Amino acid sequence: MSQNLMPASEMPDPLMPEVVAYNPFADARKAASVIVLRDLPVGGVEVLMLRRAERDGDLRSGAAVFPGGVLDARDREAHRHCLGWDDEAASRALRLAEGGLDYLVAAARECFEEVGLLFAGQTHADKMARAHAHWREPMQRGERSIAALCDELRLSIDLREWAYFSHWLTPPGTPKRFDTRFFVTHAPVGQTAEADGGEAVELMWLTPAQALDPARGLKLLPVTRRTLQVLGGFASAQAALDHARAQTEVPLTMPRRAESAKGQRVVLPDEHAWAEIGRIDPSGQLTAHADIVAGRVVRLSPRVIRVTAPNAGMMTGPGTNSYLVGCPQANRWTVIDPGPADTAHLQALQAAAPGPITQILVTHTHVDHSPGAALLSAMTGAPVAGRRPAHSPGQDATFSPQRELAGGEVLELGPTAALQVLHTPGHASNHLCYLLEAEKTLFTGDHVMQGSTVVINPPDGDMAVYLEALRGLLALDIEWLAPGHGFLVARPHEVVSALIKHRLAREARVLQALQAVAASAPVPMDELLPRVYADVPAGLHPVARRSLLAHLLKLQVDGLATADGECWGFSG
Repeated sequence: MSQNLMPASEMPDPLMPEVVAYNPFADARKAASVIVLRDLPVGGVEVLMLRRAERDGDLRSGAAVFPGGVLDARDREAHRHCLGWDDEAASRALRLAEGGLDYLVAAARECFEEVGLLFAGQTHADKMARAHAHWREPMQRGERSIAALCDELRLSIDLREWAYFSHWLTPPGTPKRFDTRFFVTHAPVGQTAEADGGEAVELMWLTPAQALDPARGLKLLPVTRRTLQVLGGFASAQAALDHARAQTEVPLTMPRRAESAKGQRVVLPDEHAWAEIGRIDPSGQLTAHADIVAGRVVRLSPRVIRVTAPNAGMMTGPGTNSYLVGCPQANRWTVIDPGPADTAHLQALQAAAPGPITQILVTHTHVDHSPGAALLSAMTGAPVAGRRPAHSPGQDATFSPQRELAGGEVLELGPTAALQVLHTPGHASNHLCYLLEAEKTLFTGDHVMQGSTVVINPPDGDMAVYLEALRGLLALDIEWLAPGHGFLVARPHEVVSALIKHRLAREARVLQALQAVAASAPVPMDELLPRVYADVPAGLHPVARRSLLAHLLKLQVDGLATADGECWGFSG
């Protein structure tokens, strides 16, 4: 048995209490930051960064960041001095009822306090000297406001070349959290940045590539690293501003914290684990993981537990997921996809189940999903249900269900849970998905994968029926996908729609390739393969070849492709 197993006796009570809604903004301080850019003579941009002072207990200690800080209540007093933005326009851009201009003022104030750049237009040299000599340090100490500075020196805060760039929220569970709006602008003409020696102990003008270079050794927060990666795509400061201004909506980015094999780390929203971490651990108590480990017991909800088999590989990712699904009140548990006939894994499933396993379901009979069914049935006495395949090559020859599922059945698990059976052919003729309506969660097997597409391998695989089955999912009331490989997937309708779009785009490339090379006579499929899958590594082309055949067979039925033995031609 894997040493990573958690005995059922140590798992959370199956009757988990109702979770109180978590407000991720509740403990976050409002903050603003400005990304100051200047153009290089030969093209490209440099960004102004400061290295924060080393301070005990500060997660940002010694980090290289952009100028910025928390809002001051007195920042609102400076609205009347602002050029280029008013509060109505700023609030609309930031999607706030009011107070949007406070963020721009705060970013401008912090930039002056920390790095000495004052966005005040064409300001006379003596006014700049007075501002630095008599205002900068008192403002840092909170003794004076930027509004008072503007009043005394008759200055304006020039925001005409500022644009709203991004919105980040510090991960839940972090000791000190910030709700930060980022702006981007050109460096003010004729001014030299100077570190304040307090918050900023060092200033650096760096290209994004230089700042990201590991050899430089900068400590970069996730928001800074991602921002630099985005900035690296702009050829000029103006291009960055144009990009920011063209955004119709600036989405909130909130990373999450989780445990991993390398210790605690921050997980960004575009990583596979992010949505699941938010479901399991919304307040960031480090009870979720950023990686999938064979044998680990993961409580996904009161009704769902996941244990991953030790069969990681190119086609299986981190391994095949086996799910325990049950009704805590009845304490009867169903296994979905027992995985390979691995004794340790099947013992792990038994150990993870809070109660007896009374049913074994299989999504399809590929050899990474169903071979464990017979052995687990012998170990538990639970019957096996699923569908036999229409074509036996490449399938699990040991699969012999006591019950053949046709799709449409409802399998009762207890008073508060049931599984609806859906026949979803395409990847395999006998593929089934199981819908846990109580949690709006669909167990997808290989019908929908996380972060990749599945192979459609004729004759058991069929591209036309696969697309039809995918479209059928769009009518379901679902909020989560529980795939056969990987983490839970949120926004299922968006994921399925994107998958359909991807498949149709691939089909269009098949047609283009046929038209390009088979105008006069049919050509071997291997001549089409590198054209259609030019974006796929050559090492995966043998696998992609199967899906290419599935696309060609669909186009043949559609009357757009013709076959002559192993060769294919265009029929249009």
